[in-house]
Amino acid sequence: MMNKQKNDINFETGDNLNPVFDKWDDRFMQVAHLVSSWSSCIRPNRQIGAVIVQNKRIIATGYNGAPSGIKTCAEKGYCMRERLGIESGTRTEMCYAAHAEQNAIVQAARLGISIDQATLYCTHQPCVTCAKLIINSGIQRVVYEQGYPDAFARELFCEAGVRLEQYSKK
Repeated sequence: MMNKQKNDINFETGDNLNPVFDKWDDRFMQVAHLVSSWSSCIRPNRQIGAVIVQNKRIIATGYNGAPSGIKTCAEKGYCMRERLGIESGTRTEMCYAAHAEQNAIVQAARLGISIDQATLYCTHQPCVTCAKLIINSGIQRVVYEQGYPDAFARELFCEAGVRLEQYSKK
């Protein structure tokens, strides 16, 4: 029988200090990866998926992609960020796509579903803009797999009391 323990994050490095394998975390992370395959981003390793869960039930999903009615980078034939030479982790507003976390939160809102006290599973650590939306939406826990160079987002999660856990399949 597996002992459950609190997963703590080192906010300096983003490392999970006490990784614990949880079959539900694994299942929902698999769904986040499936949803990421729907992304319209043409940059390598930038296909992001997010799943919002309450009581082991999927409430909403999101992937990074252009807003409704806006052509994707694939349809335009170029990535604006690459064309302008914008580094990863900077000027996130300069992109046609909305982030996966944003799209999942908006999907729940459009459907009139509260996500208060929910868990968000994401293939990548949320950026600071997504962190602010996650905090204000009432999500209490974020589980991500791949890191992202945004220490300020980690700091905000910590201050707001939102649990940030790096997923590790062991």
